[in-house]
Amino acid sequence: MSPFKIFLLSALLAAAFLASTADFNSDVNVAWGNGRGKILNNGQLLTLTLDKSSGSGFQSKTEYLFGKIDMQIKLVPGNSAGTVTTFYLKSEGSTWDEIDFEFLGNMTGDPYTLHTNVYTQGKGDKEQQFHLWFDPTANFHTYSILWNPQRIILTVDDTPIREFKNSESLGVLFPKSKPMRMYASLWNADDWATRGGLVKTDWSKAPFTASYRNIKIDGCAHSNGRSSCTSTKPTANWYTQEMDSTSQARLRWVQKNYMIYNYCTDTKRFPQGIPRECATRS
Repeated sequence: MSPFKIFLLSALLAAAFLASTADFNSDVNVAWGNGRGKILNNGQLLTLTLDKSSGSGFQSKTEYLFGKIDMQIKLVPGNSAGTVTTFYLKSEGSTWDEIDFEFLGNMTGDPYTLHTNVYTQGKGDKEQQFHLWFDPTANFHTYSILWNPQRIILTVDDTPIREFKNSESLGVLFPKSKPMRMYASLWNADDWATRGGLVKTDWSKAPFTASYRNIKIDGCAHSNGRSSCTSTKPTANWYTQEMDSTSQARLRWVQKNYMIYNYCTDTKRFPQGIPRECATRS
């Protein structure tokens, strides 16, 4: 191979690597925490810390109207009771839309609770909660939000844990008109997070730290009232992605073995009948 071809191949490989490398410096702003949120390793790692004075958080620089966002997270180790680590999408205003991953801490040896919810026009009440099938504090794991006009799919290490379908034909609200920003945070919620607030944060273990890396955002950027996908629909798989039979089987496995709360089966909470979208296994 000629020296020029070797150089060209090396350049292409380098360009491909750079294109696939996440950079928090270019994608997000540390929004609050007075120095407790830090971007490290040339933008490849972001850590959030919580102490008795304050937590911390960051947000995407861009808003999106539909997209797929992947984030690798390593949660607070040890006694994390009272703490909440988050990764979510949210729009502005008092009638906001929101898609949530919230990780509720627990005492050493007890599992985290992964709390999910979907809000439309400020209305939520669509909680599903899970335990995870691994220790989320030992290593980084990938948590993903896929949001397209037909459905929302939440996945953990490419395994779907929840699908919320667009059921507007049944009169169910679905977030599809308000651009959302990506947010992440670590904060104290010991009034409710662990066993309904019975277990408080042990501040002798502070500061608590959660770590984020390998952010990947593929979405329709929204700015000045216009979406980057307005003129032509995106060709990316996420925009039309559905659950195939393999994904549906994995979803059933997770919900059978690791789901600990499902609003769709809470008949005491909904004595007049379960929400209409539950018939579609949202």
